Amino acid sequence: MTLNAIQRSSLKRPAAGRTREADRKVSAKRLLSRIVRIRAAVIRESQAIVEDWTPNVARPSFLPGAINLAQYLAFRRHDLSGLQHQLSALGLTSLGRSEGRVMATLDAVCARLTEIAGEPAVSHPVPLAFRNGKRILRREQARIFGSDPHGPGTRIMVTLPTRASEDRALVADIIRAGADCLRINCAHGGPETWAAMIENSRAAAAEQGRTCPILMDIAGPKCRIAEVCAPKKTRLHRGDLLMLAGRMPAQLKAGDIVIRVTFPAVLDQLEVGARVFIDDGRIGARVERIEPDGAMLRVEQARGKGEKLRRKKGLNFPDTALDLPPLTEKDIHDLDFVAENADLVGFSFVQRPSDITLIQRELAARRGGRPVQPLVIKIETALAVRNLPELIVHGAGQQPLAVMIARGDLAVESGFENIGEVQEHILWLCEAAHVPVIWATQVLAGMVEQGAPSRAEVTDAAMAQRAECVMLNKGPFIVEAVRFLDNVLRRMDRHQSKKSARLMPLELWIEPQDARQAREAERR
Repeated sequence: MTLNAIQRSSLKRPAAGRTREADRKVSAKRLLSRIVRIRAAVIRESQAIVEDWTPNVARPSFLPGAINLAQYLAFRRHDLSGLQHQLSALGLTSLGRSEGRVMATLDAVCARLTEIAGEPAVSHPVPLAFRNGKRILRREQARIFGSDPHGPGTRIMVTLPTRASEDRALVADIIRAGADCLRINCAHGGPETWAAMIENSRAAAAEQGRTCPILMDIAGPKCRIAEVCAPKKTRLHRGDLLMLAGRMPAQLKAGDIVIRVTFPAVLDQLEVGARVFIDDGRIGARVERIEPDGAMLRVEQARGKGEKLRRKKGLNFPDTALDLPPLTEKDIHDLDFVAENADLVGFSFVQRPSDITLIQRELAARRGGRPVQPLVIKIETALAVRNLPELIVHGAGQQPLAVMIARGDLAVESGFENIGEVQEHILWLCEAAHVPVIWATQVLAGMVEQGAPSRAEVTDAAMAQRAECVMLNKGPFIVEAVRFLDNVLRRMDRHQSKKSARLMPLELWIEPQDARQAREAERR
């Protein structure tokens, strides 16, 4: 049947058309009733949340974000999955992109359902209500990561190697390739090296007429391997035993494998059955028993050929809510330099709102009445994810804030099978709060280290476009990786904005005009 025939057929059946219209009105009335109830619950529940948060919101510019975040949390307490399909069937929004504008979206849906249902009309929200969240987010992005009207919408952050203290040309090449901001990892080097890195960075940026903010990332209480005692060429296999210790036992038997940890206090918090991961999850073990000298672990996860133990590799304890000081003695010392010289301050292993309060107090004490710098909090544990709304409010309520999804530790802590879902949740909550996000850890790692990306890395880099900033780590091919990432982000800007697809023409399947004219000429 042709389209014209279908049209003629539909015109001959006015009764059926009236029935469908009546069904549509009934459906709209039913949906309107549900949406109105949800809207009322969102207002009621979000007001209670905002009242709890208000003492921590000193920045008026963050108040719209705090209110919208509270509304989003209240909104997402409801199961909306069945409702979404019914709304789409009426040609309405499915509510799936409401993060930055919760009440405006609900009000627009209510207004349209009222019209479809034939009820007395209500006002639609003004267009500004839909744009305001995105406008605030872009403003915060520019304030924290710098403004680049000619670059992609997503900024690029690059971790500098220590040789940047001596090689200004390298820094200039990184900036020229597309870097918008630069990161110094305070776990390496010291004030003299950092000062030289900052001097070279600012000079290289100025030569290109650019301003590249510098993030200084304090190390935080990351538990690592301080020392390994094991037979030479030892590889851990499934079923092997090893000990975690605060200090090396006085007596060791032949074949014993002992790891001395950098934070012995961790050992007092472990319980039998708790999981322990080593070296970004390459080795998985479980506490089998607690002994006077330490905790005995049984290896449950390792490659068939076994895994080597190396100093300075990280340890993760996903089943243990570690109670460690959020700032180490080294961090406190490093803050003396960071507070005076950094444009942004990175806070590693933040877990609780009190951690935010502590670093804000330490920074304020060193700023002498000057405004504190924007804060970048790194989300690396399951506890930090659970506390994320409060962390955002305590941070952004006092100073400009960005959230880094530190996917290395976070994947180990939350489970590799869960990291995809967890990073989505973080993106949604931060968009609701109008807080910028940094997509970090192993972005284009293969290209940075070896000069060529894997297919999975390219897909990951494309996904990163939904964040406000992407971080690349240092490596021998960092300049090429920055240039490559800049290209990927520019391309993705044409097709995606957060969760919304941009429907640009699909040029791959659009026939060029000259080819079409040639084919038509052949037909004639």
